Amino acid sequence: MTQSERRVAVTGVGIVCPIGIGRAAAWEAAVAGRSGAGPITRFDASRHGVQIACEVKGFEPTDFIDRKAARRMDRVAQMAVAAARMAVEESGVVIDGRNERVGCVVSTGNGGNESFEEQHRVLLDRGPSRVSPLAVSMAIANMAGGHVSIELGCRGPLLSTLTACATGLHSLGEAADMIRRGDADVVLAGGAEAAMTPFAVAGLDASKAMSHRNDDPQGASRPFDAARDGFVLGEAAAVLVLEEMEEALRRDAPILCELGGYGATCDAYHLTEPAPGGPEQAEAMRIAMRHAGLDPQQIDYVNAHATSTWAGDIAEIAGIREALGDAKAATTAVSATKSMHGHCVGATGALEAALTALTVAEGVIPPTINLTDLDPECGGVDHVANVARRRPVRAALCSGFGFGGHNGVVAMTEVTR
Repeated sequence: MTQSERRVAVTGVGIVCPIGIGRAAAWEAAVAGRSGAGPITRFDASRHGVQIACEVKGFEPTDFIDRKAARRMDRVAQMAVAAARMAVEESGVVIDGRNERVGCVVSTGNGGNESFEEQHRVLLDRGPSRVSPLAVSMAIANMAGGHVSIELGCRGPLLSTLTACATGLHSLGEAADMIRRGDADVVLAGGAEAAMTPFAVAGLDASKAMSHRNDDPQGASRPFDAARDGFVLGEAAAVLVLEEMEEALRRDAPILCELGGYGATCDAYHLTEPAPGGPEQAEAMRIAMRHAGLDPQQIDYVNAHATSTWAGDIAEIAGIREALGDAKAATTAVSATKSMHGHCVGATGALEAALTALTVAEGVIPPTINLTDLDPECGGVDHVANVARRRPVRAALCSGFGFGGHNGVVAMTEVTR
């Protein structure tokens, strides 16, 4: 079978996120339009300008990982392993016996934030000799994927794509390409982030991109709204099982959708701001559609990156309109699930792709909550505001971008058996 003939099925999703742990809980909350935002509890944020976030509540690593192994992992890796286990269980895929044909592309934007900051404090307070021998292995950014491969026995290709907030989508796209070119038959793909730490929050706040609605956490993330004032930081892990389509059909796997296309571009414009008008975001969408064999007229839904920043939301809507054409964009459903789960940095694209896969499978579009006064510059698309919409979704795009100018888009389509 040639590369062009190998198709990619999504057969399982595992989710650890602020609106739920596990597919059922997260999906129910997304459809209900329930926010995961609240006051920061993972550290004392009283001296910070930003004191709200979307934290994962109730996560117990030892529900998924041996206690001894869990102690050797940063929180980001613990969540990644948990999400991977849930995704594999849901898909029913068997890894043992063909381990060399099972790959892993699970990445983060920052790595082990908690471990790095803790060990840096040890260095400053107690000296170099007291730094843990596990400090580096718990902090470096590739170890979420490394631990997933070790814990689940994946001996095929192992990569980590570090592209800031586009990381999760690039992970999925590169993983799908591994299957298409025949380097693997199954790939566990996604992203994880656990950046709820003093330095990470302070640094992101210093970029002037975060909401300061400390008195209204659940109303703070408001993509496309005229009163938006920045994003709300989240933490999460999401892993999707990608599988060669014929094998998935042969074993009667629970296929959610097909990952049909992937596009990646760079703005080459600014360290933190997207290019005005979103031209390269539009190009990434066109590339993803072309690889999926889709015409803009076939796109029913776009899960937007929509960080709730002023420049970002305007540029993204402009990019969608350019990619689809104004007439088609006006009738295409668009929503931003970040309004509920927050901006989960390296995990956000994977989480949004998981929710997009469920949108295609279930025929329900989660809403953008807190969208009460649409910014006129974000008009020209069919916003799914505040209430979920039930309708068939034959083809969808999931779009993301990140600091440095990274753009990533995946195209997902329904599968008719």
